[in-house]
Amino acid sequence: MPSTSTSRITFVLLAAAVCVLLALPAFADSQARIVRLSDVQGSVQIDKNTGLGFEEAFINLPITQGTQLRTGDRGRAEVEFEDGSSMRLTPNTTIQFGKLALNDAGKRISEINLVKGMAYVNWLGKDDVSLNFSHETISVSHAAHFRLDTSSQVADLAVFKGNVDVDGPSGKLAIEKKKSASFDVADNDKSSLSNKIQEAPLDSWDKEASSYHDQYAKNNNSNSPYGYGLSDLNYYGAYQNVPGYGTMWQPYFTGVGWDPFMNGSWGFYPGYGYMFASAYPWGWMPYRYGNWAFVPSYGWMWQPGMWNSWVTVPRYTPTTLTHVTSLTPPAAGTVRTVTVGKIAPTSPMMASRLNAGSAGMGIPRGSVNNLNHLNHQVAKTGSAEIRPAPQFAATSPNRSSSPGGYAPARSSSMPSSMGHSSAPPAGHASSGGPVHH
Repeated sequence: MPSTSTSRITFVLLAAAVCVLLALPAFADSQARIVRLSDVQGSVQIDKNTGLGFEEAFINLPITQGTQLRTGDRGRAEVEFEDGSSMRLTPNTTIQFGKLALNDAGKRISEINLVKGMAYVNWLGKDDVSLNFSHETISVSHAAHFRLDTSSQVADLAVFKGNVDVDGPSGKLAIEKKKSASFDVADNDKSSLSNKIQEAPLDSWDKEASSYHDQYAKNNNSNSPYGYGLSDLNYYGAYQNVPGYGTMWQPYFTGVGWDPFMNGSWGFYPGYGYMFASAYPWGWMPYRYGNWAFVPSYGWMWQPGMWNSWVTVPRYTPTTLTHVTSLTPPAAGTVRTVTVGKIAPTSPMMASRLNAGSAGMGIPRGSVNNLNHLNHQVAKTGSAEIRPAPQFAATSPNRSSSPGGYAPARSSSMPSSMGHSSAPPAGHASSGGPVHH
């Protein structure tokens, strides 16, 4: 009898252990999501749950579950989700990413808390999102574009596209497109509907940012199952079919001596360790997926692929043909952000000389048209002077009638002592050391 009882206990313990082991991967996978801090202007701070509180934020920092973002008096930020949906934060706004997870069926779950301030949400409808404010919750599972402004006294919701449902103490409220609603926070979120939308000063900024993504995310030459970062790849670089390599992507304005890891930072994330964040405005997808390789006569190029999981440290093929910045995370025991080279500027560039080796750093998104033409010009002469329009300004004086409403580049070729008469393959300047902004 004792032996039988012991066997049963052993069986139960083994079964329980198996259940725990089977549950662990599911739990780990449910947390394995990151979204992208895709644009930073002015004062923006991030709290990554490292115990350091809020730190300076910069472009391409991963955002994980529990992360908080806040903007200062002149700060703006944009967050991109896996399907290409975006959220934009105006000055003096704080949000918390309460949940970024996957359910058992593999569907993405995003739950965001708007603590204070104003946010624009352009949701594409491929995934679900919940946005909490005051005592209310907005749940969206379809395409919708709306603006939410909340404070300790009142909350205002304006729906530009799609229909939005709000759940709260008074039940469910449906708000159709081109309509708005106000919630009296002091009176248990008592709501009132309006058949019109009051224009806000930064509506034009949100509209132009949305137009930028719509225009440049159309072509998915990388065959990526993800949407975040696609528009920046198409704006700041080009794809080409390279013999022996297949489809490769390369940023504009690279040069001899440039490598993809020379500018960026290492940010620490609990549960993940240090992750490398590129300083380049296009530097998201090539650092989370795929592989970098140095291709003779072309330079450094990114090969799309390896979409099954993202990585904390970018992949590359080792080479003896050129120098490459070491990808060595900071030593264990520290959680502070460590900068490599330079980080991306947070103030839009108004005038600059574009040099081989800049790789697009310092060019605000959508501020200059036809970067491909400028890329060939820089490859031939070594540099070009550009005066880009402000990036997604609050107002848009003297905008061109080009697609997306962006002002055309006013650039002039500057003489160079390099003396080359022909351009190398698109995206690569054949001479000149790296010059950084």
